[in-house]
Amino acid sequence: MTRRLRRAVTAALALALAVAVAPFASTSAAVSAGTTYVAITGSGSTWSQNALDQWRKNVSTAYGMTVNYTGNGSTAGRTDFINGSVDFAISEIPFQARPQDGSAPERPSRAYAYMPIVAGGTSFMYNLKIGGKRVTNLRLSGDVITKIFLGQITRWNDKAITADNPALAMPDKAITPIVRSDGSGTSAQFTLWMSKQYSSLWKTGMTSQFPTPRNGKAQAGSLGVAGYVSQTYGEGAIGYVEYSYALKSGFPVAKVLNRAGYYIEPTADSVAVALLKAQINTDPNSPDYLTQILDGVYNNDDRRTYPLSSYSYMIVPTKAEGIFTEKKGQTLGAFAQYVLCQGQQRAAELGYSPLPMNLVLAGSDQLKRIPGWGKGIDTSNCDNPTFKPGDSPSNNQVALKAPQPQACDKQGPTQCATGTAGAKTNTPVSSGNAASGGGATSGGAGTGSSGGAATGGSAAGTGDPVYDANGALVSGQAASVGGAVATPFTAPTPAWGPAQWLMVAAGVLLLALIAAPAVAMRHRRSSRPTPPASR
Repeated sequence: MTRRLRRAVTAALALALAVAVAPFASTSAAVSAGTTYVAITGSGSTWSQNALDQWRKNVSTAYGMTVNYTGNGSTAGRTDFINGSVDFAISEIPFQARPQDGSAPERPSRAYAYMPIVAGGTSFMYNLKIGGKRVTNLRLSGDVITKIFLGQITRWNDKAITADNPALAMPDKAITPIVRSDGSGTSAQFTLWMSKQYSSLWKTGMTSQFPTPRNGKAQAGSLGVAGYVSQTYGEGAIGYVEYSYALKSGFPVAKVLNRAGYYIEPTADSVAVALLKAQINTDPNSPDYLTQILDGVYNNDDRRTYPLSSYSYMIVPTKAEGIFTEKKGQTLGAFAQYVLCQGQQRAAELGYSPLPMNLVLAGSDQLKRIPGWGKGIDTSNCDNPTFKPGDSPSNNQVALKAPQPQACDKQGPTQCATGTAGAKTNTPVSSGNAASGGGATSGGAGTGSSGGAATGGSAAGTGDPVYDANGALVSGQAASVGGAVATPFTAPTPAWGPAQWLMVAAGVLLLALIAAPAVAMRHRRSSRPTPPASR
């Protein structure tokens, strides 16, 4: 091979390699498809698990990275971290050195830091029918929610619920509040909100262990809560879960009344707007550095706000000790960087809201403290959908584009008919109070077989088949009742686009370049003049 040909082949190979890795290079050059990563293990939050499972799948495919995770609840995750049995933990709340509920203090001996990973809304998934048709547009104010989970409001036709829902003839049916049986960050976030906003009703303070109401039931994990609510026997039930679980289960969530007087669903937009008023502990010497202060979120007067918005933390080691090594730190750092940047791109599809720039920058500082990693994030090459190059940390592109609520979502005599979360089918509302294309009926909702919610639309959650955690069909066409309907899920794999075709082109180019030298050599031999025959 001539020197010129060698140079050409080398340059072409470099180009092909750049094309091949381009789809994976957007997070940062520090996360490389060519690096060998050791496996890491974590445990904790089920609130964040749907997002985490998608991220684990993505990095396994793109980078050959193995991230094991057990969703056993935030409390169990923090306990596992304290015991040194996991490399990282996920929790909605920090370690509880002075628990308000009187439980044992959590005092880790390992060096650690909190890193924000994803935002979302704690939602109220429910199973309710009027006249045989599923209700998908329920509205609830905060004091009503609190009284339901205290067991003080026990029937769906209670006058307080009726006041929130003027266009629905609420059924005389018992309410079954479903709470977590395990130590849960979701319970902690919910009880923190109640203790701040309705302290005259909820006197327990923030607790990870939710007391079961006398008319309620307790289930383990977000899957357990969502699974109970979504069953046939769950009609009349309401539980608190991350929005993601209701989205996939095909069930609705209640729109919650905010400070501005609007009933709002916990979409990615409404969570992003709410968290503009979140305060962050910015004292690097505080044991709760980077943890959230949500009073401003609860009382945000922007009409687009979902009041029970928050974010979740990854608890990361800042010292190589016990089972955690610098090699594991390299994997954890690469995974965490992916989470903060490229991993946020599909948060909304999974039922979450992507982290804003200020939290990404705060997380970047924590990345630098992980042994074996030590790198921060270049925000100009991060691919997080909440900001673009040149933005300031006070901006949030998702919040800036968030739409205003409909007039029918305002507290008052009208009510939107549109469904929420995984149940988008409209619920017919009473004549004169319908809005947003919501099939007004002539006799009031649920007042008989000829009117109300007994007409129009199909029941939400009864079309597409749903599978349990083992992949068994449990609802939908030809399904039998039984098992948990709600399952963790992943975003669908996108159709082939430019990145995939670039990879194919790169592969073809590499094959051509490999073959080129041999072809060139044969060509050179064949073009040489035939030596004269010897005499």
